[in-house]
Amino acid sequence: MKIWTLAAILLLSNAISFGQIKLPKLISNGMVLQRNETIKIWGWSAPNERISLKFNKKQYLSQADRNGSWVIQLPPQKAGGPYEMIFQASNQLVLKDILFGDVFLCSGQSNMELPMGRLADQYRDVIARSENTNIRQFLVPDEYDFNVQRKDLSNGIWQSANPQSVLEFSGVAYFFALEINKKYHIPVGIINAALGGSPAQSWMSENAVKNFPGYYAELQKFKDDREIKKIDSTDQALSRAWYRNLNTKDEGLKKHWKADVDDLDWKEMSVPGYWVNSTLGKANGVVWFKKDVNVPKSMTGKPVKLILGRIVDADSTFVNGQFVGTTSYQYPPRRYLFNPGILKEGKNTITVRIINNSGNGGFVMDKDYQLIADRDTIDLKGSWKYILGAKTEAAPSPTFVRWKPSGLYNAMIAPLRDYKIKAALWYQGEANTGNSKEYYDLMQVLVKDWRTTFGIGKLPFIYVQLPGFMGLKAMPTESSWAELREQQRKLLALENTAMAVAIDLGEWNDIHPLNKQDVGKRIALQAESLVYGDRKIVPTGPSFKSVTLDGNKLVLSFADVGKGLVAKGGTELKYFSVAGADRKFVWAKAEITGNKIMVWNAAVPTPFYVRYAWADNPEGANLYNGEGLPASPFEAAVK
Repeated sequence: MKIWTLAAILLLSNAISFGQIKLPKLISNGMVLQRNETIKIWGWSAPNERISLKFNKKQYLSQADRNGSWVIQLPPQKAGGPYEMIFQASNQLVLKDILFGDVFLCSGQSNMELPMGRLADQYRDVIARSENTNIRQFLVPDEYDFNVQRKDLSNGIWQSANPQSVLEFSGVAYFFALEINKKYHIPVGIINAALGGSPAQSWMSENAVKNFPGYYAELQKFKDDREIKKIDSTDQALSRAWYRNLNTKDEGLKKHWKADVDDLDWKEMSVPGYWVNSTLGKANGVVWFKKDVNVPKSMTGKPVKLILGRIVDADSTFVNGQFVGTTSYQYPPRRYLFNPGILKEGKNTITVRIINNSGNGGFVMDKDYQLIADRDTIDLKGSWKYILGAKTEAAPSPTFVRWKPSGLYNAMIAPLRDYKIKAALWYQGEANTGNSKEYYDLMQVLVKDWRTTFGIGKLPFIYVQLPGFMGLKAMPTESSWAELREQQRKLLALENTAMAVAIDLGEWNDIHPLNKQDVGKRIALQAESLVYGDRKIVPTGPSFKSVTLDGNKLVLSFADVGKGLVAKGGTELKYFSVAGADRKFVWAKAEITGNKIMVWNAAVPTPFYVRYAWADNPEGANLYNGEGLPASPFEAAVK
C-alpha cells in the first residue's frame, strides 16, 4: 500500500510539473515591452492546456498546441508602467514591474559588449548618478550552437540601472539609452547580445550563410559535436603544456622574485614601452619588472588604486611581495584596488610578472601608470628594472570555436525572434578587417536576415563605423581598416539603415577606446532621425555625394552639411589624397567653397580618384559640419 501510494504521488507530481507554465527568460520580472505594437507573449505548458493571462484589468485566453506551445497577443499599449501579469493554468505565475517603452537589440563584438565597469574611472560621476528604473538591460548569455536555432536562452534577467547594476550594462548602449530616455521620456529596454572578437558571419542564420560557400562549409564542419570536443581538448592540452613548461622554466617563480630581491643583475627599461626595443629583443615567455617608489605617510592607511595602463599579454602584480591583481589577456585596463596595510611609509616595491604569448610584450604606450591613494598620486612612468624569467616559443593559438559561422545567431539571436523590438544597434567590424572587401556583402545579407528573423521588413538598423586605430602613417597607403569603413559607408544604400561616424573617437593604442559616451550620443542622433522621424536635426557629419573633374581639380559635393562645411581647428583641410588612373595616391590640397570642396595636387594633372581620411588611424582628419559632427572617410572616382 505504501509503495502504491508513493508511486501515485510521484506520477501526480510529474504530471503537475509537466503541466506547469514555463515562460522564456526574456518574459520575466522587470521586462520592457515594445510600446504601440501588438505584443506576442509566448511560452510552454502541457499539450492542449488552457492558459489565461490577466493584464491591465483584462483577461486573455489561449490554448497550448499538441507540442505544449502557446501564444497570447496583447494589443498595442502606450508607454508606461509598472504593470503586473498573472498567468494561470495548472499553476500560477506572476510577473511584476513590467514597463512599456522602446526596446533595442544591441549587438556586435567587444566595443558593444564593453561594460560600464571597464569604464569606471572614465565615467565615475555618470555611474554614481545612474539610478533610473526607466533604463533596463537584459544581458544575453554568451553561448553558441551550430545545430539548432534555440527557442530560449539558458539564463538572464532584466535589471534597472543603478550604480551597481549599470557596471554590467554595455557602455555604448547605456549612453544611447540615456539620450533616448532624456529626450522622449519613455522607458528604454536594452537587449545586450554581443561578444568580443566575433565576426559578422557568426551572427547570421544558416540560411543566410549559404550565400558564402566557404563559411557554409565551415559551419557544416562544426555541426559535429565530436569534432568540437576534439578541437577543445587539443587546444586545452596544448595551452596547459605551454604554461606548465613556462612556469617550470621561470626563474622568478623558483627564486620568489615577487618579494624584495637583489636586483643588481636586473637591467633598466623605460615604462611604458616594449622589451623588443631593449637588450632582450623579441622574446616570448616571462619577463619580471620591478620599481621602487617612495611613499609619503599621507598615502598609508588608505585604500589604494594601482593603475598599470594596459599590458601585453598577461600579468600578475605584487606590492611589497603581496599579490594585488592579475589579468589574463592584453585588452582590459589594469586597475588594481587593494586595502590599507600593504603600502608603508618610505620604500615600497611594485613587481609585475608579465607573460607574453606572442608579438611584442610590455607596457602599452600613452596610458596612465599611477599609484593613487585619496588625493595623492605617484607617477610610475620612467625607469623600471627588468629581467627575463623564461623564454619559450610563441603560445599555440586557440581555435575560438564560438566565433564560427551561425553559432552566435542560433544561441543568442534566434531565441529573441518573437520579442518585439524598435531597432537594432550594431558595433562590429574589427574582426572582419582581415577580409574587408567582403564586408558589404556580409552585412547586407545580415541585415536582411535579421529583418526576416524579427518579422520587420524595414527594421531600422543603426551601426557604428570603425574609429581610428593603430599608428600614424606619413604617406598615403592602403589600409584594411579604411577599406572596411568604406564597405560600412556603402551599406547606407540599404533602406532604413544609418551609420554613426566615430573616426575621431578612437585611440591609436587601444582597440577598445574609452569614449563610449559620444558613440552612444551619435547613435542616438541617428535614431532620432531614422527611428523617431525628427527631420529638424542633422544626425551626422558631411556625407560624400558626388565628384566631378574641373580642369586639374576635383569638385566634391556633400549632403548633411548642416550649418556648413568646416575645417575643424580653423586650419586647412587635412587627409585628402588624389590619384590618376594609376591609383598612386599622393597628399592633396583641399579648399572649402560654399558647400563643395576643391581638391588637387599640381603633380597630378588629371586626377581620377579621391580619398579622405583613408588610413588605419587618420588622426587629424578635420572635415566637419557646423554641428560639430565629423565627415565619414570615403573613396570615390570620377564617373
